[in-house]
Amino acid sequence: MFDFKDYLNPVSIEKPDFEILTGNAGFPHNIYIHTENNPVKDISRFKVALIGVPDGRNSPGNGSGKGPDEIRRALYGLAKIPGKVSIADLGNMKQGAAFNDTLAGLTDILCHLLRENILPVIIGGSSALATSIDRALTITGSKYTMIAVDPRIDYSIESGKPDSLTYLNRIVNNSKSSFSQYINIGYQTYLNDQQVLNRFLRRESELVRIGDVRQAIYLTEPSFRDSEAAIFDISAVRQSDAPGTAIPSPNGFYGEEICLLSRYAGISDKLKVFGLFEVDPDLDTRYQTSGLAAQILWFFLEGFSQKQYETPVLNTAGSGRFIKYHVRITDMEDDLIFIKSTFTERWWIELTDEKGENVYFACAYEDYLKANRNEVPDRWVKASNRIKS
Repeated sequence: MFDFKDYLNPVSIEKPDFEILTGNAGFPHNIYIHTENNPVKDISRFKVALIGVPDGRNSPGNGSGKGPDEIRRALYGLAKIPGKVSIADLGNMKQGAAFNDTLAGLTDILCHLLRENILPVIIGGSSALATSIDRALTITGSKYTMIAVDPRIDYSIESGKPDSLTYLNRIVNNSKSSFSQYINIGYQTYLNDQQVLNRFLRRESELVRIGDVRQAIYLTEPSFRDSEAAIFDISAVRQSDAPGTAIPSPNGFYGEEICLLSRYAGISDKLKVFGLFEVDPDLDTRYQTSGLAAQILWFFLEGFSQKQYETPVLNTAGSGRFIKYHVRITDMEDDLIFIKSTFTERWWIELTDEKGENVYFACAYEDYLKANRNEVPDRWVKASNRIKS
């Protein structure tokens, strides 16, 4: 029988000298906190589980191992999450003697939570921990898409770099992995090897430069809606907003933008695992980065509380919740089929796989408008190629 006590230390943080939000207004009010005197006995009654992983090894800066405690301290000072979503804070994972021991333990925890249909929220720690996400999703039999908000594609043609900058090597090159597609939101061209970018583009990966994201950030929402794993590296935020990370960049997302992206991840129908990594309190300024990381988590959980599970019922005839549109494109044999939710006004593309079954890919209203201009949307092309591959 799986026992969390074998893997996790209970939550233990000091009460702050001054609290802005107290009592029923505070974040701890509507979550269950796993403490020494009040342990979690029945994990199955929760929908989300917070897990701190204080291990910064295999990263340029080991200080990220102190991140979970500082982030949790800031998170508990925020407002309570609206709605009735059931959240448990399971505390911090016990660090393994070697980094691979930590990975093995985290994989066990994630597998158990995924089998219980609970969404794990990993508070890192090093982004090298992402390989545990891959292992857990593969073991539980989930073919998955990974979306990363990261200024770098963490893959290297050369050897010798820290795992936090090369964890995709282990995932992409592992023939036993159930990994399907990689999406990067906000990469910065001058921080990446062009050979790596070309390699991922050949794999039908979706890579969106930070300038393109900023021009129309709402167009990233469909990408989050089609992803099972979301990884946020705090270095995606500009140094002035988040100085506490080992490899900062003067350019990056503003704090408000990264929180909006996190909310998109929270409302995703398909998402199974969320991770936030590389916050290094040793390099922080007046808890600015840990404070922003806490707000990123808060917006994710707020989005989760507003989640509408529409994707599973897209194929349900007569539900009255969806409108189907057929668009004729010149020189194409079949119509492009778009589906709109009358409740959330979200859009999908409908395709047919080799088995003759309908498959749905998230899209934006702009894709439908583009089709009406007799242009084939890029999302349709990529979705069609994914089915063929």
